[in-house]
Amino acid sequence: MKRVIEAYKFMDPSRIIDIDSDTKVDALQELTEIICTSDRITDNELFVKKILEREKLMSTGIGYGIAIPHIRDRSIKDFVIALGRKKNGIEYGSIDNKPVKLIFMIGANEKQDKDYSCLLARIVLRLKDRNFVKQLLNAKESSEIYELIKAKK
Repeated sequence: MKRVIEAYKFMDPSRIIDIDSDTKVDALQELTEIICTSDRITDNELFVKKILEREKLMSTGIGYGIAIPHIRDRSIKDFVIALGRKKNGIEYGSIDNKPVKLIFMIGANEKQDKDYSCLLARIVLRLKDRNFVKQLLNAKESSEIYELIKAKK
């Protein structure tokens, strides 16, 4: 039987924020500060370094106002996800050259290959639903965003 990986299981409302920053690098820094509050990340400095290095290789802006910066490393015990929202968007260098409004940051252990691919695919599939994205952008607080993600099947 195929194991279903649901993003909400690796999220926490305390790691869902409205981003204050107006630049991509500053927004990523804000999100790394939040995601590194998780005890699943054992080396915060390494996590930040790898996220920024990954972004320099190629933008994780997938289009439609969404970015998914992600890394796998042995210093990460298990999946951990943070979500940053910037309602008016951030210039991000996305493939469609449109500003990013939602940034899903994902950390995983380097041995989680199959589950990692499944998790990324499930997140992308859900974010193709424009009404769902609109609900996330219009939610009043992080707990509401979390519940929307949890309820999305």
